[in-house]
Amino acid sequence: MTRSPSSLSHHVAIIGGGPAGLMAAEVLSQAGVRVDLYDGMPSVGRKFLLAGVGGMNITHSEAYPAFLSRYAERAPQIAPWLRDFDAQALCQWIHGLGIETFVGSSGRVFPSDMKAAPLLRAWLKRLREAGVVIHTRHRWLGWNADGSLRIQHPEGESAVRPDAVLLALGGGSWARLGSDGAWMALLAPRGVQVAPLQASNCGFEVSAWSELLQSKFAGAPLKNVAIGLNDDTPRLGECVITAKGIEGSLIYALSASIREAINLHGQGTIHIDLLPGKPRDKVQAALAKPRGSRSMAKHLHSQLGIDGVKAALLRELTPATTFNDPASLAAAIKALPLTLVKPRPLDEAISSAGGVRFEALDERLMIRQEPGLFCAGEMLDWEAPTGGYLLTACFASGRRAGHGILQWLAEPRRPLAK
Repeated sequence: MTRSPSSLSHHVAIIGGGPAGLMAAEVLSQAGVRVDLYDGMPSVGRKFLLAGVGGMNITHSEAYPAFLSRYAERAPQIAPWLRDFDAQALCQWIHGLGIETFVGSSGRVFPSDMKAAPLLRAWLKRLREAGVVIHTRHRWLGWNADGSLRIQHPEGESAVRPDAVLLALGGGSWARLGSDGAWMALLAPRGVQVAPLQASNCGFEVSAWSELLQSKFAGAPLKNVAIGLNDDTPRLGECVITAKGIEGSLIYALSASIREAINLHGQGTIHIDLLPGKPRDKVQAALAKPRGSRSMAKHLHSQLGIDGVKAALLRELTPATTFNDPASLAAAIKALPLTLVKPRPLDEAISSAGGVRFEALDERLMIRQEPGLFCAGEMLDWEAPTGGYLLTACFASGRRAGHGILQWLAEPRRPLAK
């Protein structure tokens, strides 16, 4: 690519080699800006690669209004990113790397080989060919007194003074892959508004399971159920009973609401419909049939197909007297209450909520009080369920920040704020 002299005079440092940072690097390098990308890990994209181990879910094919709604109260802030780079644009971009995609039965979009590594390799090759210099094992430590960046590396420490900086350091989950939230301590003293990091897309704990349930059913999948919180319409799906509580895709989808209930009230109670395909009156009618000498366990199995972990949960969470009344038992089967008392630790979570508040940023994702300092990706204060929504917004935010940096660089030159 031919670079103009004015473009080549600009130098941008990107801190963080995840999807947001790499996407910003692409936007900037294609415009002829000199880009140095720093990452503290031995290689970039480590969380991206791990997310693809079970099948790289890159985005989702659902219609835009439903897609945008997945970002809940942050939808208004994220909408401009997606208008510029939505799920369809992301798929086209992936195709441009020579990677085909397909839509699964759930509406989720995957690379044709279900793997993240080929996509990342092709992308890094293109970035390097565009002139992006990637520095691994280079950790950002904050600022020197003169406003330059402190970069720690195996040979010591260097001072870097670019024209603009993008922070794309991820949230606080999976610290072993580089997203450790250490940047919070570097930004807060400068007066940057940040919300505390909290677990998102995570499992939750109960006060205690019985020894029987814990020993026999920890790790058991709870399939074909619906779960709701408060008066919300229950969601269909599956989850997993753990030694200390419950986790899995259905719980992850509700994690923000469950977490907020716990923050407000010290606990959150979900209701599990063990038979979402059968109306309550039919469940009650089946339970009211004479069972003769058969045990209640056999009656539940023969009439409703309830056994295994579903039967164990029903016993665990329902008073014994309930089993003597078909109406009460039917009510329990259709809305079994499970009280959750705390999320699992942040470092176990798939993603995190909290981070740099949008109120601290302008529409270009530049920190208002720090001209030339931009933020993107999961380190911003938003969250979304799994299903491709997290990655899509990370890519889109990096693109937004990249264009924002270009716009800022085109304005009259100014030094980076100290």
